[in-house]
Amino acid sequence: MLVKWIRCTVVDRRGFERGQRKWAGLLGEPGFRGQSGGWSRERPEEAHVFSFWESRAFYDSFMARSHDRLAAAQSGTYRNMRIGLFDHRFDVKTGFEPRFTDADVVRVAHCKVRPDRSDHFALMQEKVWNPAMAGSPGMVRGLFGEAPGEDEFLVLSMWWSAAEHGKYRVERVERLSLRAQTSADVVSLSGAVVDLEASWTV
Repeated sequence: MLVKWIRCTVVDRRGFERGQRKWAGLLGEPGFRGQSGGWSRERPEEAHVFSFWESRAFYDSFMARSHDRLAAAQSGTYRNMRIGLFDHRFDVKTGFEPRFTDADVVRVAHCKVRPDRSDHFALMQEKVWNPAMAGSPGMVRGLFGEAPGEDEFLVLSMWWSAAEHGKYRVERVERLSLRAQTSADVVSLSGAVVDLEASWTV
């Protein structure tokens, strides 16, 4: 599965949200699995959208055919768009699927990793971080993705609420970071806690 993560700064919120609803046109596109998104808690003018495709081939076909027509509705409503494409490596918890109806919040973490530490970073995600997140009461599901050939990784997790995610962070992150030797692996870490907008879900 291919994961697309879009970030942008919105300059016309009403126009952007109106355009976002037009993406319902994705339904029926070959290989399309789901899409949703919302607003960053830390930066209220920043929108995040997460889109899921069965494969890169299906995604490339959509981009060549239908993308520009759907995107036209949001023209001029945002700036500084950044796009990342990631291959699904493994689930956080079990049985990831791009469903958003049972989560209120998505936490997205974008990690740039030292080239010689990529394998270790992925292993620690599997052995240290995954079990900790999967054992957190408010965590619904998630995935670990890799940008092909980039030493870049995406950790996307869905939570019942920001409060539940906050409990997990306060209690455990520092201890887990030490155990996973995160500082030795990671060059930079960015991300957001995103309040999902139900009307953006396709």
